[in-house]
Amino acid sequence: MSTPRTIGRIFLGASLVFAGVSHLTFAREEFQAQVPESLPLDPDTTVLASGVAEVALGSALLFARRRRRTVGTVAALFFAAVFPGNVAQWMHHRDGFGLNTDMKRFVRLFFQPALIALALWSTRAPRH
Repeated sequence: MSTPRTIGRIFLGASLVFAGVSHLTFAREEFQAQVPESLPLDPDTTVLASGVAEVALGSALLFARRRRRTVGTVAALFFAAVFPGNVAQWMHHRDGFGLNTDMKRFVRLFFQPALIALALWSTRAPRH
């Protein structure tokens, strides 16, 4: 694994663990702003479940050695799965995490594909 990929994987893993812990503790209400109304689950339950998933995925990115590629694929799928929440936050004009304008919420949508790309890139061996 190359040093830039390792740094990317560690950054992403640590970020996911932090985000997951914040889902479970101090930012639960903020994350509820991202839960789409069409989701047939209680918003708090959704936030808690996604927090657990983020802690698990982040930990796996940090510590898994044999299945890094699989973990990266699962993380990318997770980022794709939560993208509708970001869209819902933008479409329904919900504030959260300093995203208090439609433009800020719209710009944030472009970060999700970057997270997907980072999850995939950082968990694959470079091609020679």
